[in-house]
Amino acid sequence: MTPTSPRLTESRLANLGAQAIYEAFDEYQNQFRTITRRAKSRFESRDWHGIQGDAAERLDLYKKIVDQMMVKLRELLAERTEDKMVWAGLKAVYSGMITGRNDWELAETFFNSATRRIFSTAGVDPQIEFVDTDFETPPTPSPQPVCRSYQGFTSTLNLAKAILQDYRFRLPYQELERDARFIATQIEAHLRQIGALKVVERAQVVKAVFYRRMAAYIVGRMFSGSHTFPFVIALHNHADGILADAVLLDENEVSILFSFTRSYFLVETERTYDLVAFLKSIMPRKREAEIYISIGHNKHGKTELYRDILRYLAGSDDCFEVARGQKGMVMAVFTIPGYDLVFKLIKDRFEYPKKSTREAVLSKYRLVFNHDRAGRLVDAQEFEHLKFERRRFSEELLRELEETAVQTVRVEDSHVIIKHAYVERRMIPLDIYVQEAEDAAARAAVIDYGNAIKDMAASNIFPGDMMLKNFGVTRHGRVIFYDYDELCLLNTCNFRKVPPPADFDEALSDEPWFAIGENDVFPEEFRHFLGLPEHLYEVFREHHGDLLNVEFWREYQEKLNRGEFIHIFPYSQERRQFK
Repeated sequence: MTPTSPRLTESRLANLGAQAIYEAFDEYQNQFRTITRRAKSRFESRDWHGIQGDAAERLDLYKKIVDQMMVKLRELLAERTEDKMVWAGLKAVYSGMITGRNDWELAETFFNSATRRIFSTAGVDPQIEFVDTDFETPPTPSPQPVCRSYQGFTSTLNLAKAILQDYRFRLPYQELERDARFIATQIEAHLRQIGALKVVERAQVVKAVFYRRMAAYIVGRMFSGSHTFPFVIALHNHADGILADAVLLDENEVSILFSFTRSYFLVETERTYDLVAFLKSIMPRKREAEIYISIGHNKHGKTELYRDILRYLAGSDDCFEVARGQKGMVMAVFTIPGYDLVFKLIKDRFEYPKKSTREAVLSKYRLVFNHDRAGRLVDAQEFEHLKFERRRFSEELLRELEETAVQTVRVEDSHVIIKHAYVERRMIPLDIYVQEAEDAAARAAVIDYGNAIKDMAASNIFPGDMMLKNFGVTRHGRVIFYDYDELCLLNTCNFRKVPPPADFDEALSDEPWFAIGENDVFPEEFRHFLGLPEHLYEVFREHHGDLLNVEFWREYQEKLNRGEFIHIFPYSQERRQFK
């Protein structure tokens, strides 16, 4: 008989467990960097499918590594896997282990991923989780500056040349002098517009290049007298070389580039904390959470978002209330009046005529998370086991949640426990916006509504339900789609023309006189579902009448089926060097 192994002490288990998590995190970071590092060569070789594949691989990486780690931890801790005293010690050991790392904040979030897999804690437990970071200030000094500095240039042209020369690729620029003149002209026009000096006194530019889809971006900021402004060069790789496609010099334009509606950048940097701090300096209205998410650290971004929610609740008396807009058939939606987020809960039962299921809705959100969001789909953050004080919920909201989401919400004497929720940026529903906005703004929104549908089509997404209430308008005036229960891949749709009626009786019938398949879509019928007032429908038809024709949709399907990449510009055509 084999003698029984001696029982390990709590201290020994804590050390072994902390080491297992540390090694798993180190492996995750190494693989994350390896994938990210490939972006430059993908861009240089115009391997758009490769960069898309890398983005998808990197999204899957976190779960893969955590799954592997949890198997090891459960084997190691065995019957003491759910012993909180062991985990309290494990957290203390782990905190000491990551003190010397440049990515300590990401390491803390990684640790939390383990504890929440084990305990499914309602709310948070500071004994076994990093609710706030353990470090008041960064525990390590910056290994090196995140930016290159430029100063002493007598002209913006020379400055532009110097920057382009420092960011070289395997392929040459098509015409570096031409691109430098274009960049300098844009900067000089901006200086005049904001009333700055005639010259840029100094500039700081992030050493790392940001890659996404078919473009690369040089990101920095410039100083002229008392003025500071962001600075982004968008680079494209054409068959005959690299060119500067656009220059962005406005905070709003740069914020849109880093939007919560876009896929994550691939950008390699030594210390993420420093990069986020720099990006925050050029986009001060953007949450740090959104910046972390935008550069691929979505799990830590979610951690920062949760901390932001807690800070807001601690500093206000606002109550959660039912969100403005038409009630959803699938989701119960609530918000906080002074806070620009909404919380979306899947209802227990879907209202007629919805035939979907809870699992189907979850799969749609997973599809959007893994897909190219093209600047038109909200990146919803998925939370589990949220816990809030009951007093912070309006009575109307509590009644709605108890009537529609009993499987997801538990109302206790002093708290409300939410088993599952999607948290996303709050927008003005488009149907409300076109009613309440000035006519010029309403017309602009309708035009961008059509642009949004086309951008989604270019990324192989069909919204399914194109009613205005399923779209929202951001603070930048951009139209975004946020209702995913009918969403599908464009190339799964069967776009058809309505067949003519065989006789007068069929023409007058209230019911279709032809068979309709599950995936059949009739673009000429869209006008009946858009819900636009007549004068705004005419605006839509003038700018986007092609959306009402089968040919438009079939052409996009053919392009996608050929593997063709359709460029979706994250800035206006007016910013481009070659329109």
